[in-house]
Amino acid sequence: MSSSNGLFGNRAIGLSLTLPAAIFAAALFLVPVAILLSEGFTGPEGGFSLGPYVDFFADPRYRAVFWRTLKLGALVTCVSAILGYIVAYAIVTLPSASRSKVFGLIILPLMISPVARTYAWLVILGRTGIVNDALGLFGIEPVRFLFTETAVFIGLLQLFMPLMIVSLLSAMENMPTDAVPAARMLGANWIQVFTRVIVPLTREGLVIGGTLVFTGSLTAYITPAILGGSKVLMLETLLYQRVTVGRDFASASVIAMILILVCFAANLGLRRLATVKKRAMK
Repeated sequence: MSSSNGLFGNRAIGLSLTLPAAIFAAALFLVPVAILLSEGFTGPEGGFSLGPYVDFFADPRYRAVFWRTLKLGALVTCVSAILGYIVAYAIVTLPSASRSKVFGLIILPLMISPVARTYAWLVILGRTGIVNDALGLFGIEPVRFLFTETAVFIGLLQLFMPLMIVSLLSAMENMPTDAVPAARMLGANWIQVFTRVIVPLTREGLVIGGTLVFTGSLTAYITPAILGGSKVLMLETLLYQRVTVGRDFASASVIAMILILVCFAANLGLRRLATVKKRAMK
């Protein structure tokens, strides 16, 4: 009886300590977000309406921005996963001393401001940048890289791929050390080892890394704004334009809700895929 009373007392104390923080977060974050998102469900006469969402997807320009955002987010996530597996597996096979040094180099970009990292691509991809100077040595005319989807893709990949590598590296370090050699000894090629051994054993890291990269690519503003400009609009840059230029808070609310729903759907989809693979293995 005394132990149950003590447990109840500890829970009450913990609740009393966290309640002020929860109220503070709700007042300063949840309530303003709820008010903003409610604008997208308000009709011209003030009642509930889905008209703003219908108008958004009925506009071909907005549909193009929506699909471009999804395409670049999915492409960045897939390429990050492929390169992340290669880099993470290479790091795992290194000695402990070398592994820590390489891991430090991986997380070093995360300590640099995304603004500085994005502006560096202006120097690299500009018309008189390093890449075009190198192409000029072979007699190739300057190529316009900036303000294209390619530039935005490169910037987002460089920005978020370290998150995928860190997630996969953490999962691979918990993987049995003899799993890959055993599969190779049983006659499996590297593709079979990757799809049937490495991926199933590191699916949790893939889900976490995929969620971080995909949601980050969908919600990042600085990189698309600098490298894409007004020629490569994405949902986040369109949201900024709707608020600052058009003062259209209803459209901004619709875009914000779409971004939230897509991010949640991506996370649920990745978790569902990992659960299906886990059941298939059993």
